Amino acid sequence: MSVKAILLAGGLGTRLRPLTNTVPKCLIPVGGRPMLDYWCDALEAAGISEVLLNTHHLPDPVRAYIRTANATRSLTLTETYEPELLGSAGTVTANRGWMDGAEACVVIYADNLSTLDLSAMVTFHRGHLLPMTMALFHTPYPSQCGIATLDAAGRITEFIEKPEQPKSDLANAGIYVVDADAWREIADMRVFDFGHDVLPEFVGRMQGYAFEGYHRDIGTPAALEQAEKDVAGLFPERS
Repeated sequence: MSVKAILLAGGLGTRLRPLTNTVPKCLIPVGGRPMLDYWCDALEAAGISEVLLNTHHLPDPVRAYIRTANATRSLTLTETYEPELLGSAGTVTANRGWMDGAEACVVIYADNLSTLDLSAMVTFHRGHLLPMTMALFHTPYPSQCGIATLDAAGRITEFIEKPEQPKSDLANAGIYVVDADAWREIADMRVFDFGHDVLPEFVGRMQGYAFEGYHRDIGTPAALEQAEKDVAGLFPERS
């Protein structure tokens, strides 16, 4: 299976201000390394070499990162600049042709720190017939996340953003494997957000991939502080 990837990295990082007034969120250092480094490591380990990365807020430092990564890594990062933020699904619409010549795409929210094995998730995706796989992790705060309910075969039968009465603790990790036809279907929906606009349309057509590793949204100063404490034990060879 020919697989590409997209790193969604154009967000403003408003909850991390004032850090993100001068540093784009995707380059905030964790354990002395920008967050993008961890995803580039994971993509290289999975053998995924063609990676699209959207930019918006403070694009120049990200462009410098791209130039360095492309000169030193076994992957190629391609920028797609958004003068106005398009939203996670809008980025797909703007890059409908990214799936030309590929069978699937790994979609990654780059502001997460995760030990998810992308290669294992792609292999899992190959093993079923549904057009999308959603990575899931166990959250202690299900009412604050997008929560999936699975049937006995692991198919996602319900997905609700921040439910008042959660039916499970399996939260959307912001990592998907999407078949090329599904990518084009999402592009043609011309909507803004994956969580609110796209995923409900794929209920019954998504397989859940629950993993037991570390996963944290680095969206607040408290989350960043905790990640700094955790990272050396998670990635001792990288930190």
